Amino acid sequence: MFDLQTAVTQAKYVTFMTGAGVSTASGIPDYRSKGGLYADKVDPEYALSIDNLQAHHEDFHEFVVNNMYYPDAKPNVIHEKMAAISNQKGAIVTQNVDGLDRQAGAKHVVEFHGNLYRIYCQKCHQHFDYQTYLKSDVHAADGGSLRPDIVLYGEPINPDTVSAAINAIASADLLIVVGTSFVVYPFAGLIGYAQPDATIVAVNREQIALPQGGHMVLGDATDIFADLHV
Repeated sequence: MFDLQTAVTQAKYVTFMTGAGVSTASGIPDYRSKGGLYADKVDPEYALSIDNLQAHHEDFHEFVVNNMYYPDAKPNVIHEKMAAISNQKGAIVTQNVDGLDRQAGAKHVVEFHGNLYRIYCQKCHQHFDYQTYLKSDVHAADGGSLRPDIVLYGEPINPDTVSAAINAIASADLLIVVGTSFVVYPFAGLIGYAQPDATIVAVNREQIALPQGGHMVLGDATDIFADLHV
């Protein structure tokens, strides 16, 4: 029978692939779950698109500020254990844009879809504190529009980010998938870069599609990670 603790202890390099389910215990909703953004009347894929930002930057700003920011959220036990393990021998490749992995002290993080708390002016590329963006999306000095450094629908992912993610996954002899349903591409396709002999395991409440030979650890990731010894 597969034992996650033994796998983590024996692994030489552990890469975590994570999604929104990791941060729900920190009070950040999983946007694709019932009651999340994707269940609302607004089409979040358009609201969070480059087309909306360019055509209606005020609407984009209002949607992001009202729905995306949870500045009081703190890392939970999953973030903490992943940070401890990856700092010793691995990396985290995350779809999350909440910055909680870095807040937990993780040093080797690939933020595949960016970070909401990094803000820049599209005109002069100056960086700003996110609290400035909460108040206004206009850079007073030059009239440029501010935006968060996240990947929007219709935007390509930075090639350097893709390379870093592939490298982290290809380096692992143990890949742990946590809190993602693995339906968002190109993120889900990254698992194809795993070494043929790498152990792949998913920690999730529900069964998800994994490559042949992958292991499922069904249950609440918060409880499962709380029991992990680092």
